[in-house]
Amino acid sequence: MGEIVESSPQMRAAAMHGLRLEEEPQPLGPALWDWAKVRSVLIVKLRSIGDTVLTTPSLYALKRFLPQARVDILLEDWVAPVLEGFTCVDNIITLKRGSASSRARVARQLRSPRYDVAYNLHGGTTATLLTRASGAKRRVGYAAYQYSRLYTHLAPSSLLLWKRDTCHSVEQQLALLGWTGVPVTDRPPTQLTVTDHAATSVSARLRQAGLGEQTPFAVIHPAAAFATKQWATEKFARVAEHLAGRGLAVVVTTAPAEALIAAELKNGSSAPIVAFTDLSLPEVTALTARARLFVGNDSGIAHIAAAVGLPVVVIFGSSNIGHWGPWATAPAEVVFEEMDCQPCHGYYCEKFSQPECILRVPVERVLAALDRIMRLDA
Repeated sequence: MGEIVESSPQMRAAAMHGLRLEEEPQPLGPALWDWAKVRSVLIVKLRSIGDTVLTTPSLYALKRFLPQARVDILLEDWVAPVLEGFTCVDNIITLKRGSASSRARVARQLRSPRYDVAYNLHGGTTATLLTRASGAKRRVGYAAYQYSRLYTHLAPSSLLLWKRDTCHSVEQQLALLGWTGVPVTDRPPTQLTVTDHAATSVSARLRQAGLGEQTPFAVIHPAAAFATKQWATEKFARVAEHLAGRGLAVVVTTAPAEALIAAELKNGSSAPIVAFTDLSLPEVTALTARARLFVGNDSGIAHIAAAVGLPVVVIFGSSNIGHWGPWATAPAEVVFEEMDCQPCHGYYCEKFSQPECILRVPVERVLAALDRIMRLDA
C-alpha cells in the first residue's frame, strides 16, 4: 500500500536545489542567441487537457521574460478552450486531430508569422513535422525526439538539466526553455483564467440546481481516459456521502459521453448530487474556481482544479505520480495502491484481467485524505 502528500511540488523542488522561492529565477543555461532580437515565439503542445494545463508555467515564464514578444501556441482544437482568456498567450492556433487537411492548413498558417523561435514541448511526430513546417529560425526540441535532425537546437535530458533523478511534466517543459536562457528556476505554478462569460453561466447553472452563491460545495470527477485510471463509481458514491456529511454540497462533472457514469454515481449514493455533464472547458474552470475542494481520478480536470488553486485529492492508478501528479499550490494529496507494476503505459492492464492498481485503492484512504485536506484548508 502507499499514499503520498503532494502539498507543493514547486516548494519541494526548490528546497532540493537550495533555491528560495523569493529569489530571482534563473535560466538553466546561457542564452543560445540574442534574446533582445526575438519578436515572436511558437510553442507546440498537442494532445490533452492535462498536457495543456501543465504547459501554462512555461507560457508564463516565457511571457514574463519576453513581455513585448508575440507568444503563440499550437493546440488540438478540442482542448484549445482551456486557455480561453489566458493572457500569457497572444494567439492560439488549432489543429483538428487526425485530419490531413487540417495539418496542411496549419503548416501553411505557421509560416506567415516568421517565428524567431519554436519550441516543441510535445515531441510526437506530428508536432515535430509542424515545428519544422513553421520555418522558425531556431527550432528547439530534446535530443531524444524522433526526427531530431529537423531541429536546429537539441537539448539534453531534462533530468540532466535539473540534476535530478525524476522530473515532473511541468519541469520537463520548463527545462527546454531554461536550457536556451529563459529564467525558469522558480518553477511557476499552473494557472488558468476564469472568463466572465463562463463564471456567469456557471453561477446560473448552480442557482438552477439550488446552490446559491454562499453554498459550499465539492466537485467530484469520476471519469478518466482509461480503465487503468478510473476508480470504481460505487466508491465515489461513498465519497459523496462523506462530503455531504461534512456539510458540503456535491457537484459531479463529466463529459457528455461519460454521462452514464454520473447517473450511476447519483443512483448509487444516498447523498443529494448535482450532475453537470455538458459544461464547456471554460465552465469547468469556473466551476472548480467556485468549489471548496476537488476529488477525482488522475485526469485533465484534476489539473484544471489544481491550476485554479483548489485543494485536491487525486486517485492514481497506472500513471507515473512523480511526472503527472497535481502541480499544486493549495493542499493536495495523491492516493494510490503501491504495486510492483506501477507505473505503466496505462492503455490497458498487462498483468491482471482488470486494472488492480486503481481498483484496489480503498475508500477509507480516500476519505482520510479528504479529511486531512479539509483540516488544512480550514
